[in-house]
Amino acid sequence: MNSTYILAHDLGTSGNKATLFDTDGSILASTQYSYATSYLQESWVEQDPEEWWKAVCVCSQEIIEKAGIVASQVNCITFSGQMMGAVPVDRKGKALRNAIIWADTRAEQEANNYVATFGMQTAYEQTGNRISPSYPAAKIKWLKIHEKDTYSATYKFLQAKDFIVGKMTGEFVTDYSDASGTGLLDITTKKWSTELLMRWQIEEGKLPDIYPSTTVIGGVTKEAATVTGLVEGTPVVLGGADGCCAALGAGVVEEGDIFNYIGSSAWISLASKAPILDPEMRTFNFVHIDEQKVLPMGTMQAAGSAIHWLKEQLYADLSNDGIARLNKDASESAIGANGVLFLPYLLGERSPWWNRKTRGSFLGLAMNHTRQDMARAVLEGISMNLKLILDALLDGQKDVQSMWLFGGGANSHLWRQMLADIYNMDIRVPSNVTETTSMGAAIAGGIGIGAIRDFSVAKEWCIQEAVYEPIGKHRMAYDLLQKKFVEAYTITEKLYG
Repeated sequence: MNSTYILAHDLGTSGNKATLFDTDGSILASTQYSYATSYLQESWVEQDPEEWWKAVCVCSQEIIEKAGIVASQVNCITFSGQMMGAVPVDRKGKALRNAIIWADTRAEQEANNYVATFGMQTAYEQTGNRISPSYPAAKIKWLKIHEKDTYSATYKFLQAKDFIVGKMTGEFVTDYSDASGTGLLDITTKKWSTELLMRWQIEEGKLPDIYPSTTVIGGVTKEAATVTGLVEGTPVVLGGADGCCAALGAGVVEEGDIFNYIGSSAWISLASKAPILDPEMRTFNFVHIDEQKVLPMGTMQAAGSAIHWLKEQLYADLSNDGIARLNKDASESAIGANGVLFLPYLLGERSPWWNRKTRGSFLGLAMNHTRQDMARAVLEGISMNLKLILDALLDGQKDVQSMWLFGGGANSHLWRQMLADIYNMDIRVPSNVTETTSMGAAIAGGIGIGAIRDFSVAKEWCIQEAVYEPIGKHRMAYDLLQKKFVEAYTITEKLYG
């Protein structure tokens, strides 16, 4: 067995997953640790960064034991992490408050003020991203206005994985992929935008230096070794943002490669040599883990989280079997859910609408409708919104025949076929649908220490298990349903100001 082992931590929204890989992409062991999310007000969403660190410490110790190795056999540690947060830390790396995470949109007024003063176009052209309360630029400005002492005391504003890298090594840095999700990086020069920082009135010194994702930032410190069970001095490779790591893990490394990831949120992304700037600004761009490429993409807020919400409301009595029963119920309802339509905007929406105030709803309910119809309507509603994102990304682009599908949502055979029918393209499913993000981080780690040759190995690691082809008669039914979906959004958005 290969003696080079790469430990990848994936700091997601619901918890941390630690996975131990060898350089052939084989998984030796995996473990998880959950942490809480605080919903303080309607649009305020926070997490405790110290819980992230606790999760990493616990998982690091557990995975060494589960794999049956000794800590000295771990050749590097690397990370992927949830994007678009704001973690203010002092010079010692201590978090000065809870992290304001990606789902938090409290900075709406700050974003609106920016747009009213400067407009949207320049920022979109420079960063490849819209001005939005979802992005750290607006969140940092919110802190500067509403929590002045915290802002003043902040040494650096970090992302989730950067906070943990700081805990591991004592270095406070970020990579190009996470930097591209702040709304402050010039995506062409790959430097912090002096113009945008001036407009936001944010000091560049409060932002971390930027490095490639494959950079060895340092070694595990003595203090970190004590609490993680890792060996002092073990190389720590920076890694990248979760969506970008997922793209790499999906084998999306050549121009035109495309994938769909369905986790708590969901996104569709493709690899490109240059940003794709949509005239309607429905989509956005992040830097690939291979910093020579860009990932144009669209992300919706509530995908797996909408499924989890439905499970909690209608299947709570089934405990761990709730998701399986939900999928079974959905399969027993017809295409179109017998007239029930679901708008999946429980957290507002990013792509394609960029409307924080819009809300989710069931439409068309009657006395004859069942739990089965509601389950199918939720799956279809999420899929319809993803189709709008796909159309925006491929507008004017070459024809695409197939797409990889990853994430927890890819476990559903019903959903796989539904997406093939709605997208009208083959859906390719790998043998492992849930480790994509960790795989991307592990590849970055392996390249960083010279144990993996280059990014092309991602295509070797991603092994296809099944293909789902679109069914013609289903496609026609979904074409009609898609039109109703758009009309339903257009009508209901007026209800929410």
